[in-house]
Amino acid sequence: MSPAVITLTLLAAVLHATWNAIAHGVADRLVGFALIGLSYVVVGGGAALVLGPPPAHAWPAVLLSAALHVGYTLLLWASYQLGEFSLVYPVARGTAPWIVALYEVVFGGGLPWWELLGVAVISLGLVSLALDGGRLTRAALPALGAAVATGLFIAGYTLVDAGAVATTPVPVYAAWMFLVQGPVMPVLAVVRRGRGLLRVPWSSLAIGFVGGLVSLAAYGLVLVAQTSGATAAVAALRETSIVIGTVIGTLFLGERFGWRRAVAAAVVVVGIVLVDL
Repeated sequence: MSPAVITLTLLAAVLHATWNAIAHGVADRLVGFALIGLSYVVVGGGAALVLGPPPAHAWPAVLLSAALHVGYTLLLWASYQLGEFSLVYPVARGTAPWIVALYEVVFGGGLPWWELLGVAVISLGLVSLALDGGRLTRAALPALGAAVATGLFIAGYTLVDAGAVATTPVPVYAAWMFLVQGPVMPVLAVVRRGRGLLRVPWSSLAIGFVGGLVSLAAYGLVLVAQTSGATAAVAALRETSIVIGTVIGTLFLGERFGWRRAVAAAVVVVGIVLVDL
């Protein structure tokens, strides 16, 4: 990868961890996710008006990816309700490449030895995160379960998107995928909060909407970096967001750092690099 591509990918990693930290840190997380969805509608809708509709053959992938993104968002919301950011975020992100690699083993005819080693290393890192502090507590199970389920949905839309962008212009596909999924969380917030939304502080509204814009910027930077052709390397480098998320949780969210959690997150990243070589 060129220095420019490396810079773009690392910036995307920082932005991805940042918007997730924003979503976790908002006092009313439902409102936070609703505002992120609203930003998807605004930006995705504007882009869709300019770019036009996707080809007819792309609609099944657009709709399936949007549905998987909605499931991912709901599970991420649940994860952040249940657990600390510096635990939930690495588990969710680390589970996805692990599942994609297993999919390749079962349906893709196997993997080279180094990718199988990567699966084993990711597994070790995830188990270490789950056993943070030396044992798996009953209190941590709901958060870990939600985080693993989140990773399953990430793996699902990753596989769908990888196939779709091979035959569909990336900006068009992304615009419509975000536009279709965007309204779900705002509608859910209206149903659950009703007129209570009128009492949400303007500062919270601004933070949530900015989180959505940061999310879109992170996704866009990764797409730009992938046009270099170094798709696997970009995917691996992007997951440094796992370590960045752990640091953000410590410095800005007041969570305990813990050397075990830091080492486990780094092990997950090493495994992802092996899988994506």
